[in-house]
Amino acid sequence: MKMGIIGYGGMAHWHKEMIGQIDGLELAGIWDIKPEARQKAVEEGVKVYESQQDLLADGDITFVLVATPNDFHRPIAIEAMRAGKHVICEKPVALSSQELAEMTAVSEETGKFLTVHQNRRWDEDYRTVCKILEEGKLGEVFRIESRVHGSRGIPGDWRQEKEKGGGMVLDWGVHLLDQILQMKGDVKLSQVYATLDHVTNQVVDDGFTAILTFADKQQVLVEVGTSNFVNLPRWYVLGSNGTAVIEDWDLNGEIVSARGKDEKDVVPVKTAAGLTKTMAPRREDTIHREALPKVKSDIREFYQNVMAVIEGKEAPRIKLPEVMRVMKLMEAIFESAEQKKVVNFES
Repeated sequence: MKMGIIGYGGMAHWHKEMIGQIDGLELAGIWDIKPEARQKAVEEGVKVYESQQDLLADGDITFVLVATPNDFHRPIAIEAMRAGKHVICEKPVALSSQELAEMTAVSEETGKFLTVHQNRRWDEDYRTVCKILEEGKLGEVFRIESRVHGSRGIPGDWRQEKEKGGGMVLDWGVHLLDQILQMKGDVKLSQVYATLDHVTNQVVDDGFTAILTFADKQQVLVEVGTSNFVNLPRWYVLGSNGTAVIEDWDLNGEIVSARGKDEKDVVPVKTAAGLTKTMAPRREDTIHREALPKVKSDIREFYQNVMAVIEGKEAPRIKLPEVMRVMKLMEAIFESAEQKKVVNFES
């Protein structure tokens, strides 16, 4: 199969490298409205089409990757599907659930496959957390914390512009929220409470915190920060019998759980102003430390699945109703932050 790319920026280059690792997949060429991007493609030996319409008119292209700024996703994807192409769209798929509904309708109308590059479903830290939950070593899990922290603010490009879909909810929130909803499966999300940060940018959010309460009473905290010079753990999972921590994408961390021995003689901790038994650490003979059950993954599965769906051999790994649920959750986060209230979601 041959793929065309519209929008030849950073993510498009990443896709180009991945395409070279997929058997049976070839890059046909690219189109970008910026002359400098087209020139870079020429220097890299990549075919550059005369226009977007020229690319879409190429009968050898099976599907198109839309890797433009967010506000162009909807119109380009719709034009591509109506030109007879299947479409992979970078995330977020659109600026609103209404735009996604329009794109879904065109997919159904044309019979063309539309999917979204939710690549963070293949992150090994995320998959490792899923494995920890499956193994049940922490007892009943009552809280999950998922964070990404940086200290450079928002990139100095279109991500700073509201009309182009800038801000961290749409940039990183779309990944973290998708992971959590996948992790929770069919459990309904009851309530959402969120706050937005405007530390370095007053136009769009440069960070956010969302507290999600599910129907099973489990609480999930999702946080993105771009002014954090000391990062908190990527994942922190709390259960009735233990805690798991994943510090970073390199999967540094551990699982600490109760060994089963009864701690009768707790030695109080002396603080500057008094004693505390409640916060005294457990003795080492009453806890068990173990390494994380690291799970490996292969992002090539995403492209292989797209090809198999087009051939009628597999179901999509990224389904549009799942994408719609994430889109509506992001809208609930904006609503909660703007109105300073808890938003009922699926209750």
